[in-house]
Amino acid sequence: MLDRGKEAGRSSFLLYSNADELKENNPKKSALYQSLNGLWKFDIVKTPAQRPTNFFEPNLDVSKWSEIQVPSNWELQGYDIPIYTNITYPFPKNPPFIAGDYNPVASYRRTFTVADSWNDKEIILHFGSISGYARVFLNGKEVGMTKASKTPAEFNITSFLKKGENLIAVQVFRWHDGSYLEDQDFWRLSGIERDVYLQAMPKTAVWDYFVKSDLDNQYKNGLFNIDVTLKYFENNKIKNPSIKVELCDKEGKTVYSENKKVNAKEQNVSFSKTIENVKQWNAETPNLYRYTITLLDNKGNVLEAVSKKTGFRKVEIKDAQLLVNGKAVMVKGVNIHEHDDVNGHVPNEELMRKDLQLMKEFNINAIRMSHYPHDTKLYDLCDEYGFYVVDEANIESHAMGAEWQNWFDQKKHPAYLPEWAPAHLDRIKRMFAFDKNHPSIIIWSLGNECGNGPVFYDAYDWLKQVDSTRPVQFEQAGENRNTDIVCPMYPGIKSMKSYASADKKRPYIMCEYAHAMGNSGGNFQEYWDIINSSKHMQGGFIWDWVDQGIKTKDANGKTFWAYGGDLGASKLQNDENGCADGVIFSNRTPKPALSEIKKVYQNIHFQLDNETDLTVKNLYNFTNLSDFNFKWELVKNGVIAKSGEFNLDVAPEESKKVALDLGSIDSDSEYFVNVYAVSKYDAPLVAKGHEFAREQFAIGKGSYFKNNESAKTASKLKYTVKNDVVSFETENVAGEFDLKKGEILKYNLKNDSNPIFTNFPTPYFWRAPTDNDFGSNMPNKLVVWKEASKNATVVSVVLDKKATDGLLIKAVYKLATIDVPYTVDYLIQNNGAIKITASIDLAGKELPEMPRFGMRAQLNGSFDNLTYYGRGPWENYSDRNSAAFVGEYSDKVINQYTKSYIRPQEGGYKTDVRWLTLKNEKSQGLKIEGLQALGFSALNISTEMLDPGKTKAQRHPSDLDLDSKEAVYLHIDYKQRGVGGDDSWGRLPHDQYRLTDKKYTYSYIISLVN
Repeated sequence: MLDRGKEAGRSSFLLYSNADELKENNPKKSALYQSLNGLWKFDIVKTPAQRPTNFFEPNLDVSKWSEIQVPSNWELQGYDIPIYTNITYPFPKNPPFIAGDYNPVASYRRTFTVADSWNDKEIILHFGSISGYARVFLNGKEVGMTKASKTPAEFNITSFLKKGENLIAVQVFRWHDGSYLEDQDFWRLSGIERDVYLQAMPKTAVWDYFVKSDLDNQYKNGLFNIDVTLKYFENNKIKNPSIKVELCDKEGKTVYSENKKVNAKEQNVSFSKTIENVKQWNAETPNLYRYTITLLDNKGNVLEAVSKKTGFRKVEIKDAQLLVNGKAVMVKGVNIHEHDDVNGHVPNEELMRKDLQLMKEFNINAIRMSHYPHDTKLYDLCDEYGFYVVDEANIESHAMGAEWQNWFDQKKHPAYLPEWAPAHLDRIKRMFAFDKNHPSIIIWSLGNECGNGPVFYDAYDWLKQVDSTRPVQFEQAGENRNTDIVCPMYPGIKSMKSYASADKKRPYIMCEYAHAMGNSGGNFQEYWDIINSSKHMQGGFIWDWVDQGIKTKDANGKTFWAYGGDLGASKLQNDENGCADGVIFSNRTPKPALSEIKKVYQNIHFQLDNETDLTVKNLYNFTNLSDFNFKWELVKNGVIAKSGEFNLDVAPEESKKVALDLGSIDSDSEYFVNVYAVSKYDAPLVAKGHEFAREQFAIGKGSYFKNNESAKTASKLKYTVKNDVVSFETENVAGEFDLKKGEILKYNLKNDSNPIFTNFPTPYFWRAPTDNDFGSNMPNKLVVWKEASKNATVVSVVLDKKATDGLLIKAVYKLATIDVPYTVDYLIQNNGAIKITASIDLAGKELPEMPRFGMRAQLNGSFDNLTYYGRGPWENYSDRNSAAFVGEYSDKVINQYTKSYIRPQEGGYKTDVRWLTLKNEKSQGLKIEGLQALGFSALNISTEMLDPGKTKAQRHPSDLDLDSKEAVYLHIDYKQRGVGGDDSWGRLPHDQYRLTDKKYTYSYIISLVN
């Protein structure tokens, strides 16, 4: 049984009762609307056996019940336990049954009165979404029952109402047979979670309608069609009504108006009109028209009116491409779950706007509503601001099995059993019914990770029949007939290349890719190199938008964001921090990876030829580049030497050349050209002056490192050797080296007793595992390198006094647990600087790859002013650094670590670094210069503190002292492995970003600055 007494699905709209209300344009102020949001009486028990079976009785004493805000998820209001699980059901799997030992049941009650003006009206009770199996009673009588969440449950309560005070009572079971179809990868939260209201309507009413705003085959004129469904209720005294349909452009000018008399009991009335030279809707220029459907009595008085917006657009698949208004669109998308870090799944319009603003700022143009229909307000905003939306039915039965993953038993899987078919179809039909009038929805999706049984072929056929204006996609169909788009999740690079090069009839748009868990987002450009190589490869939806952390406090009052296993759920099924896969943090601030995504997603492409000829290509479908200001910079050895601006008129999909006047370029310096495109005008979500595109080009013959050989100096190096200790000094510097231990003992500015170093550089190969590292079992597979970073023993130390450019000390070490030679040459130069060359040779050894090849030093925490010349300013890695330009950047060390990763892990890294300085407030400190590019991090927290060990250990940033400034841990690397990003459950960073060579060597110079 799916439901009882529940109305069939219909479109999302509210009614106005007169023309004045229409003008005010706030249907929640209409005389036909009454909200039931607010405080309700509330009771909850742990098992169905304990529930009050008389919860609905009018005379029940509920004085001892609590109160709860509606809408809400009760688990976030202090009742019961929020559970995060990905695939495994939060209850024992035995469909269709739910075990009774833990299945909380909540009872809700409140009273209301209705206006006398509603006496001649029909009254509908609307629940936007109830998560759980809900029975609804009014004045002691059962009105109905509902199970499917995420689409409205509506009940006609006219016959249940009485004069004066009415009592509504709802009892919600957390889990039920329908929960087997709601196994999405998110927090499992319960209760009345969207708006509750009463909608009054006349006894003859506009019950539903379907507006189709299409374009003709030339994409020029609008084809406006609207099919209105009327409903006639009992005791109907309305004679000879008529329907008026009006369409206005955004200036308010009426472009179409028609009035039709309704024949007796006529249920469907259709209107159509061609609108000449219509302003089109698309994600770049989301032009909307307002339509009004008014029901009039036979004297022309308004009985009710509906007023919403539509956009004219044509969605087609032609020649294996997804077209919008005749243009092949690139889907630069993200998946989004409903998530508010305080209120869970309760819709929050302010957060919706914030999300859409960030998406616009970071070049995201498409959203997959994973994995259920979201609140109607989000679609209104997508219509208004311009996003391509995939709307998805609330179906996922992942724990029963999913196609293309593991073997599963079709004889037990709901998608393959006829008795489950009505439940599947009901959810798909309700999605369509509810959301069908939104122009932003350009594709329907049948569900997620739920098998591909016969019901999904039937559902595909049904959708194609009722809606000819949109394609249908279904990841579970693969390349079977019941999908118009091939939309895999997490395909390998090899399979992407294979589809790209094959002759195909359908576009390829990944429904999920680039898994953004923790410090991730590597090799994103590689995906797009393949996408850009073939016309039927059209992008995808990153998994996913926002970390689903829940804001809370620890025992000491420190704020942190909870994940699976927190908030009392440690003993319940949970999947740890798998809920934190977003490209933004739970507090809606961007992760560093989002800057890389923005660059790869940008719609303006730059190419530089002959060092001054810039080609600018417009990748927008509908936007001229005259909407942007362009600027360029010539950067010499990290500093801007020259800059300029230009404007261009470039139509969509066209290119233009611009000559840059860079002036003369010498061959002794390193040069880069940076180019930027910024918006010229304010847009609804993004203020003018926002950067939308950037590129950096290396030019000239000069190499930074070619000119960085050890400087000839007049400074005199003096040294003595006593008791196996070399003491050395120049005019400004003094130091000691222990020839027995093979280590620097002292290295300081003269006349300054405060040491800079607390530990001098020693070999270091480990990193605090990222979530992707845990997914590929790196903490176990590569652990030898963790051990090798500890306590290397000295094999030999040789002092070479003959070196002309200083004093050379050659040390050979044996690494702990790994019997391979590791050598370090220390050249104490005549000017007092120390050139360090470290080398490792793994030839003949079967060893796993290194996480990093480098050294680590520890500095006194007062040396916290960082300046460097390399990629920045944000955190970057070898496989995620094209957006981080090479330049000179300065910041405090305390700001270097990315503190918002929900689980502490590797962070704060910088690549392609030429030099860096760390200074105290007196501008004293040290400088590190690479003789080749370096990778480095300078953090106030050590790798050991960030590393939880072999398991994730349920750690949070609040468990660590991330505000300590006692020490600076300085990693000076040749390289660190990339972060990866294909998935977080096994795949490694791509080969070119891993350290798999047998030999590594690198050099850098340490000098002291004053």
